[in-house]
Amino acid sequence: MERMKKQVKKQKRRAAYLAEVRPEETVAERSEATVGGGRTSAAPDPEVPERATRRTFTAEYKLNILREVDACKEEGQIGTVLRREGLYSSHLSSWRKQRENGELRGLTPSKRGRRNKKSTVSVKEFDQLRRENLRLKRELEQAKLIIDIQKKASEMLGIPLRSLDDEGNNS
Repeated sequence: MERMKKQVKKQKRRAAYLAEVRPEETVAERSEATVGGGRTSAAPDPEVPERATRRTFTAEYKLNILREVDACKEEGQIGTVLRREGLYSSHLSSWRKQRENGELRGLTPSKRGRRNKKSTVSVKEFDQLRRENLRLKRELEQAKLIIDIQKKASEMLGIPLRSLDDEGNNS
């Protein structure tokens, strides 16, 4: 019930604001006006949804709000705009950063969640490196077997093997 009262108050404030800003429009035209990020207003639903929906704002809406806030000169005007639109000051901060960085696509809502797949280049490179690693491991095992056989053959034939320490002393 309290929620509906707040929504009615918000609609009345919006209608009063629109009457000030756009007096040439009729009441019927204003009732068709869009609210928030380009959504059309409809009668408030008294049912509470199971899960809250995340609000998204179009780039055009964000830029319009930023222009309006930048035009505010008197104290309290920015707060009035934020209350009227149901926004937070953090929205303005992040939108300003996006605008300053020239992130035009950052002004439009991006898809949330995981990225689809890693780039095919990195997947191909990973597969190539994995195959090379397996090949090198097989070669190492083969080299170890050959060295073991050479050691056994030198022992059977009585040929002394020089160790790495002996080679370092001879030079």
